Amino acid sequence: MVRRKTDYTQSSGNVFADLGLPNAEERLLKSQLAVQIRRFVEQKGWTQSEAAEVIGLDQPKVSNLLRGRLSGFSVDRLLNVLNRLGHNVEVRISAKEYDPEDAKTLVTVS
Repeated sequence: MVRRKTDYTQSSGNVFADLGLPNAEERLLKSQLAVQIRRFVEQKGWTQSEAAEVIGLDQPKVSNLLRGRLSGFSVDRLLNVLNRLGHNVEVRISAKEYDPEDAKTLVTVS
């Protein structure tokens, strides 16, 4: 059996940046928020139509959101969706200053 050497590149932690896409940090934040929205909707056992009624969007927009098609959603709009689902959203800024290249935006659920 012949083993072949496989070349790989370690991820930066942001797949959008790794792919060289514009606005990589914003894309990552939006995707993290959308993942949480999907989890909350699934935990409630709602259909897309039921979620749409609570969220205040039409069903096709909810479908896009739950499938990760986020081009029509701003971060602010996604935060509003989380509020409409009954979840508080807290923004916390670290007191410690970091080098801009090392500063990160994190999404956590507690």
